[in-house]
Amino acid sequence: MRLFTAVFALLLSLFSLTASAQAIPAPALAAKAWVLMDHATGQVLASNTPDERIEPASLTKLMTAYLTFSAIKAGTIALDQPVPVSDRAWRQEGSRMFIEPRKPVTVQELIRGVIVQSGNDACVALAELIAGSEEAFAALMNREAKRLGLTGTNFMNSTGLPDPQHYTTARDLSLLAAAIIRDFPEFYSLYSMKEYSYNGITQPNRNRLLWLDSTVDGMKTGHTSTAGYCLISSAQRGPRRLISVVLGADSDAVRAQESLKLLNFGFQFFDTVKLYSADQALSQFRVWKGKANEVAVGFTSDFVMSLPKGQAEKVVATLESRQPVLAPLQKGQEVGTLKLTLDDKTIGEYPVVALQDVPVAGFFGRLWDALVLWIKNL
Repeated sequence: MRLFTAVFALLLSLFSLTASAQAIPAPALAAKAWVLMDHATGQVLASNTPDERIEPASLTKLMTAYLTFSAIKAGTIALDQPVPVSDRAWRQEGSRMFIEPRKPVTVQELIRGVIVQSGNDACVALAELIAGSEEAFAALMNREAKRLGLTGTNFMNSTGLPDPQHYTTARDLSLLAAAIIRDFPEFYSLYSMKEYSYNGITQPNRNRLLWLDSTVDGMKTGHTSTAGYCLISSAQRGPRRLISVVLGADSDAVRAQESLKLLNFGFQFFDTVKLYSADQALSQFRVWKGKANEVAVGFTSDFVMSLPKGQAEKVVATLESRQPVLAPLQKGQEVGTLKLTLDDKTIGEYPVVALQDVPVAGFFGRLWDALVLWIKNL
């Protein structure tokens, strides 16, 4: 299939991690692994061993919360629903909310216990409510992980207590954090709560950045002796939101310090730019055997990318049509590729789609185009 290529330079253009890594040295952090993601674009702006298996500790509770939010949205549980507390939930080791078997507790209270107090007992109570047992809930966690594209993750429990087969990666955790912010904005504000009281016991949120930086509005801490000190943070400054994942720091103070360093790097050296609006035509592609001879191509949703400051003008885009483009076409059908280069190196490829339907031509129109195509291919 031959390609029809139209090359044009973008005044403001697209950018990917490869280019950013070449243009801007990422900071070195006192941690085992880290990822910095632009939430709007999904681009990783900086990372270190992002796909190495790690013990997630209480960062696991992001998935426990995700499934709880999903169950609420589906109507299978309700916020004001009373939840029975089993002996297993009550006797959980580690951080606790201090629920009791004979003391009423609601889903809403348990969610706060998971998010703010990092309660292992609250996690097990929700897992048993949603799936009947923590083992069955772990199976749901793994199914959801697969659906969300978390390719390096396996869950064995709802809490993050150590298990040899309980693992994830920094990249997967960034995707999970982004999914919560994207899919459940109505619940995300809970991650900014600085403290929560239950059963007469007030516990603070362990995320120090909620006090150190007013732009940080979540998300979750984790710690075990083997995992080290871990922190996923999200900050919004103006219209931009970044997500940082810092794993395996030596102390609570260090994980907060290094997370803030990573966030500041992203906000200082990158911009998030909307390059194309939804249904904005980038070009017209030739259509064969259709009622129209051309179709407008572009993106069906706003297309934004992270750009390193001062690098936009150096990016060149090549629009390639997958010729021959044959009718019938439906809006949203992929018809080509936008390739991006920086200093003659490919930095990304993005599919472009038809922006309107093109039905097939009549018999003679199809016959004529078939003849022309045959001659062109001689």
